[in-house]
Amino acid sequence: MTVTALQTDIVWNDIPYNLATAEQLIKDSAGADLYVLPEMFSTGFITQPDGNAEPEGGTTLQWMLRMAKETQAAITGSVAVQTSQGDYRNRMYFVKPDGTFAYYDKHHLFTYAGEHQHYTAGTEPVIVLWRGVRIMLQVCYDLRFPCFSRNNSKPSTLNSKPSTPYDLCIYVASWPESRRAVWDVLLRARAIENQCYVIGVNRIGDDPVCHYNGGTTIISPYGKVDATAPDDAIAAITSPLDLERLHAFRMKFPVLNDADSISLK
Repeated sequence: MTVTALQTDIVWNDIPYNLATAEQLIKDSAGADLYVLPEMFSTGFITQPDGNAEPEGGTTLQWMLRMAKETQAAITGSVAVQTSQGDYRNRMYFVKPDGTFAYYDKHHLFTYAGEHQHYTAGTEPVIVLWRGVRIMLQVCYDLRFPCFSRNNSKPSTLNSKPSTPYDLCIYVASWPESRRAVWDVLLRARAIENQCYVIGVNRIGDDPVCHYNGGTTIISPYGKVDATAPDDAIAAITSPLDLERLHAFRMKFPVLNDADSISLK
């Protein structure tokens, strides 16, 4: 499977502009099976969603559905959403060309910026299957909490079903330049400890609070960088995922068999 990660310069709360910019990047990078966009890629990181968040099924999701159909590829990224129950979620959609989609609601809300005061945290990890690849969905601050995304094949008290190792973990983010060194290190750590591919997609540019300089990267299960975007530049990076190599690595060096199985409740 071929993946393309899109590093965008998000204009604050300008949905039409941001979607048009992302669409052009996708069209200029035709041929991928999966396109990955940053956290809240259509608005920037909104900490106060009242009056700014989209309804479920809003403009950004409709755009993702259209783009997935036109490109015959999956599209993923997060959106500030107000649910039909009235609460707000930082929701990472994973949209397929046939019009179906899954979503993951960010579990670790960024308390430092007050995200927890306005958004409701998701409670369950989400793994989607796309073209033979099992994909774990994660958002920004989740990167700091490895237990929630631990990759192993043992039964867990997290849910009633035995887990199956995923092949790819995606982190979409609005991760500021001031903490960029942490981003770079933890992405590689998550790939190594979970014996999987990792894609980290971050934005560039400015919002009312922070400056962002990117760091979008695709990392192999060995912890090596397969592709990376230049800092402070709009960019699309593309890399194939070699599942045969991944599975052979896991069989030769079966780290996941020795992983801890823990309760997250």
